[in-house]
Amino acid sequence: MKGKLIVLEGLDGSGKATQAQLLHEALCAQGLAVRKVTFPDYQHPSSTLVKQYLAGEFGSRPEDVNAYAASCFYSVDRYASYKTQWGAFYQAGGIVVADRYTTSNAVHQCAKLPKQQWDEYLAWLFDFEYEKLGLPRPTLVFFLDMPTEQALELLHRRQGDQGDIHEKDPAYLAQCRRRALAVCRRYGWRRVE
Repeated sequence: MKGKLIVLEGLDGSGKATQAQLLHEALCAQGLAVRKVTFPDYQHPSSTLVKQYLAGEFGSRPEDVNAYAASCFYSVDRYASYKTQWGAFYQAGGIVVADRYTTSNAVHQCAKLPKQQWDEYLAWLFDFEYEKLGLPRPTLVFFLDMPTEQALELLHRRQGDQGDIHEKDPAYLAQCRRRALAVCRRYGWRRVE
């Protein structure tokens, strides 16, 4: 009996962590078996390549690492988390609330590609994670849609100028939002403005 996987997706600074925590607490209050996960999982070594990428060690701009390579960094982190932390819980019927998931690769990596390459990339991504790696498909995805300018303002208040290569690039984040809205419509994610 498989569980349910509820994903909260959105730009950096859109409130994913806050909403994931509130949803987790609300489901726990109902007496349900719930676990919250966050990606990238910075507490574990599986996120090392993600950390290096975001710190600019492979290039100072997001586009310096192609969509497929960057996706693999995040995919391996999710795989390790699933196998060591929450997979058995999910397989036993538990509810998993995820602050980001494969959906983030769809949003952030499509921003690096021209529109005519999206179908090929998204087919590859979902096949790689859900079929080849065996990660579960989300039951439900909520996309927290916040204007890029507002998200940047909240990020700046929270961390000043200390952001990663994504967070320091307003044009890239604006592109991510545009791509996210298209992917959201395509896959039937629930958009929350």
